Order: sequence, then structure tokens, then C-alpha cells
Amino acid sequence: MDIIISGANGRMGRMLAETAKAAQSNGKPYHIAARVDISLETDPAAGTYAALEQFTGKADVVVDFSNHAATKKLTDYCLARSLPVVIATTGQTEEELALIRAAGAKIPIFLSANMSLGVALLADLVKKAVSVLPEAEIEILEHHHDQKLDVPSGTALLLAKRIAEARPDSPLVVGRHENGKRSPKEIGIHSLRYGSEVGTHEVILSMGNETVTLKHKAENRSLFAQGALAAAAFIIGKAPGLYDMRDIVG
Repeated sequence: MDIIISGANGRMGRMLAETAKAAQSNGKPYHIAARVDISLETDPAAGTYAALEQFTGKADVVVDFSNHAATKKLTDYCLARSLPVVIATTGQTEEELALIRAAGAKIPIFLSANMSLGVALLADLVKKAVSVLPEAEIEILEHHHDQKLDVPSGTALLLAKRIAEARPDSPLVVGRHENGKRSPKEIGIHSLRYGSEVGTHEVILSMGNETVTLKHKAENRSLFAQGALAAAAFIIGKAPGLYDMRDIVG
């Protein structure tokens, strides 16, 4: 499997390359065909490129850990080469999501706010819990490092989306900026940013006389790289469409 890493010089891009190399030494069929990042010099001998369009060699899939602002360039490149793509960035605007949906009509796209299989399981458990406890008051807490850009996290929004599937009449409230009681059935999201925290997501469901807490904690970033590689292996050969972690975990 020949992989193009977009955003290769970022924290997750480097982690992905290291994880693929380690897996390759253990017999896994992962090969980095190109590392692409605006901060890299274009050097075909070293397999580095400053822009996606500069690489025209053999590839089976693109894994994108760059930035959502590059969505158009990413989808244009993958459409031009009929390449499947794993989009592991978050914070997409509605316009960028529309580009992804349009591209998904022609190529397979794996789009997930979180590449963790554990988070996919958490999302399913949260939806089930809300179905069983439809009157619960719900709060989502997400913790990340102090360099994270998007607030709330894509994973917190993913969890809120799963809750809304079970309880579509729930308003989403991001933080609380004024005095006053919580509104009925609202889903509250609270974002904490500090230190080098990798990522913790917690969903609290309170019925007044009992509380259920569902929580996922990422111990290190390698799990996201492993998930991205699993997604890359999964998406190759699929029909055009949008896929996510639920398609892997079943």
C-alpha cells in the first residue's frame, strides 16, 4: 500500500510516518510514497514535496493530517488522480464539507473527526445511553493540549451529533457565557486547553438521582496514526462515498 501523507511535517504527519515504518518492519504492507507539507522542500529523491500536485508517482491512498483550509486542493488532487483519501483534519466549514460531499460522489472518502476505534465505540455507547435515558441532562467535557486550534473539538461535535441522532430536539450549547439555568434537554459542551494533554472526552448523563459517565482518554498520539492506517487500508478499493469509523467497527 503506497501512501501519500499530506501534512507530513506536522505532529500527526510525522507520527503517521513513524508508525507506518514500524508496522512495515513487522511485515505490514505500508509504504510512504510521498511526504507532502508546505514546510518541506521538494526533493523527489527524498520523497518530500511542498505541494500535492508536485507528486505524480504511484500511490494507492492519501492520508491528510494537514489543515481543513486545504480541503479544495486536497479534493481536487484526489479527484484528478481518482485516489481514495482519509481526511483526518477537523474544523471544516460548511463550504468545505460541501466540497467533501461532492468529491465523495466520485471517489471513496474516509472522513472522521477522530481516528480512534475507542472513540467510535464511545460514540455508539453514548447514543445507546441517550436512547435508554431520554430525559437525562447531558454534558460533554473535552480536554486537549494548549496548541489545539478548534473549539470545541471535532470529537466533541461528533459525540453531540450521535446524541442528536437519539434526541433530535436537544439544543447544542457551547460553553456558558451568561447567568441562568440550563435549558431543558440541552447538550452542553465545555472545552479545556492545557499543557500537553493528548485528548480526553467525557459524556455525563444525569437523571437527578443517578449519573452515568462515559469516558475515553487517549494516552498517546500513536493510536490516531494506527487508526489512520487502518482507515487507509479499509478505504482502498471501496466504491465512491463517504465512510467513517463506524464502517470499520461495524
